[in-house]
Amino acid sequence: MVDDAAARAASALLLGHWAAGTKLDALPEAVRPRTRAGGYAVQAHVMSLSAAPLFGWKIAATSTAGQKHINVDGPLAGRIIAEKVVPPAAAVSLAGNAMRVAEVEFAFRFGRDLDPRDTAYSRAEVVAAVAGLHPAIEIPDSRYTDFCAVGAAQLIADNACAHQFMLGPEVTADWRTVDLAAHRVSALVNGTTRHEGIGANALGDPLIALTWIVNELTALGMPLKAGEVVTTGTCVVPVAVAPGDSVLADYGAFGTLAVRFTD
Repeated sequence: MVDDAAARAASALLLGHWAAGTKLDALPEAVRPRTRAGGYAVQAHVMSLSAAPLFGWKIAATSTAGQKHINVDGPLAGRIIAEKVVPPAAAVSLAGNAMRVAEVEFAFRFGRDLDPRDTAYSRAEVVAAVAGLHPAIEIPDSRYTDFCAVGAAQLIADNACAHQFMLGPEVTADWRTVDLAAHRVSALVNGTTRHEGIGANALGDPLIALTWIVNELTALGMPLKAGEVVTTGTCVVPVAVAPGDSVLADYGAFGTLAVRFTD
């Protein structure tokens, strides 16, 4: 575990690169976290960027392929800050973004708190705390030159590649009776190229992913609060985008969500 001064220094360095749209190879040895818990200690200081309460959480690396790609052995949690949330159908700048992908996801808004406790939360307990389901699109990025080379602790410190996030309107269909793992979603790029996926691409089921993050965070003493949103990982292989592109995410009975990209 890095001490608080080192965690603050590491976070300040990462946030400086986030603000400037620049990259670094790795955190300096003196402030580099070595464990997942150390990474979360650094990440906590991302809230210094925000004047608003925490908007919610994201889960990175929810597929085996994604974990292999970035050389981690499991999913990672990151914070979504309010200032990085964009409205539906917004134009999103890709300036400084090296990843340049859009991720089509299911997001859940909590209706009550889930506080740290000695035992893990069951899936049923987590689902019972959910107030609503939303379509969502994440536009991630990393502050590292090669985010595949730095390992889980440094990726967590870098807010698990959180960047920009679009939340759609709450789903009115009865999603609790639907098998979200089997539910098909797609991303249509520029009206011509369609990318298909299913909910099972997010840790086997978006509700499994949601339960994972609740237990990941509460085990570290961090609650999930009423009103916070959790986006549970991409259901479609991340879609490469460039300035001028538009993406229409289609969630079937749960609606659509559109984003366009600029320089």
